Amino acid sequence: MNGVFPPAPEIVRDESELDDWLTRPRPELVDFIRSVSSPLVILGAGGKMGPTLAVLAKRAAQLADHPLAVIAVSRFSDQAARQWLEHRGVATVSADLLAREAVQKLPDAANVIYLVGLKFGTRENPARTWAVNTLAPAHAAERYPQSRFVALSTGNVYPFVSVAGGGAREKDALTPLGEYANAAVARERIFEYFGQMHGNPMALLRLNYAVELRYGVLVDIARKVFTGEAIDVTSGYFNCIWQGDANEMILRALLLASSPPVAFNLTGPSVLSVRTIAARFSELLDRPVTFVGTESDTALLSNSECLSGIIGSAPTSLDTVLRWTANWVQNGGRFLNRPTHFEVRDGKY
Repeated sequence: MNGVFPPAPEIVRDESELDDWLTRPRPELVDFIRSVSSPLVILGAGGKMGPTLAVLAKRAAQLADHPLAVIAVSRFSDQAARQWLEHRGVATVSADLLAREAVQKLPDAANVIYLVGLKFGTRENPARTWAVNTLAPAHAAERYPQSRFVALSTGNVYPFVSVAGGGAREKDALTPLGEYANAAVARERIFEYFGQMHGNPMALLRLNYAVELRYGVLVDIARKVFTGEAIDVTSGYFNCIWQGDANEMILRALLLASSPPVAFNLTGPSVLSVRTIAARFSELLDRPVTFVGTESDTALLSNSECLSGIIGSAPTSLDTVLRWTANWVQNGGRFLNRPTHFEVRDGKY
C-alpha cells in the first residue's frame, strides 16, 4: 500500500477485500497517528468493530513510520479473531474486563480506546447487561487514571425524537426507554465520575449504527428485500455510518478528549428512510419489495454535526455502501447473523 488513498471500488468481492478496505487508513489518520504515543491499548477489541479498528491504527502507524504498538484486549472467545490480529502486527492480551484483578495487570498506556458493551440478551439477563456496562468501565477507569480515553457509547442513550427535528443533539436529556439504554447511560456516568475524579481527558462517542457488509441495518433491509420478506416501516427512519469511517473517527477523537469528559454523536450526516432504502435495494437487487405498517413520527436519531464540524464528515457515500451491500447479498457473501433489531421501539433487546 502506498500513501495515496484510492477511490472506492465498484464492488467488494470477498472478505479479504472487505477487511483490506475497512483497515485502509486515509491520509488524515496517518497524519494524526504520529501524535499517539506507544502503546495504544484497545479494550474490548474482539467484537464486531475492534479487530478492524486495531488493524486500521496499526496500518496508519506503519504508513507514518511511527513505532506505535497496538495492544488489543479481549476475552477472545473467538480465537480466529485473535490470530487475525496477530498476523497483522497487533499484539493481543486475553483478559476478562469484569475481573478487576485481570484489568489491573494490563499494560500501561497513555492512550486507551474503550469498546466494551453489551446490548443483546438484556431481556433474558438484565443483570449481566448492567454489570458489563458499569463494572467493566469502572475497572478500566481505575486502571488508567492518567490516560487519555475515547469510550464508545451509543445513540440509544437518547429517547426517541421527532423525525422532523433532524436527530438528538449532545446536550439533550438522556432519558431513554429500556434497561439496555439506561445501562448505557450508566456507563457514560461511570466514565464521567472517574474523569472528574482523576482529571484525565475523555471523549464519549455515541455511535448510532455502524454498518459493513457482514452485519448492520443496511444488510438487514437488503436481505429482507432479497428474500421477499415484507419491510415493516413503523420504525421508519434511522442513521448509519460505514464502519471504516466510524473506526477512523474513534481513533481521531483521541485529539478531542478533554476534562471534564465530553460527548459527541457519531453517525452519518443524514436521516435515512427505511422505505427509501428498501426501494433502492429493490432496484439494485431486481426484486419486488412490499411494505407493512405506517411510519411513526419519532425515531432513534442522532445529529452528528458537532463531531463532523471538527474532524470532517464520514467520507464513504451512502450510494457506495448500498451498491456494495446489494452485490454482497446477491452473491452470497458471509454474514455474522446478528440482526440489529433497529425496528425495536420498546427498548427491549
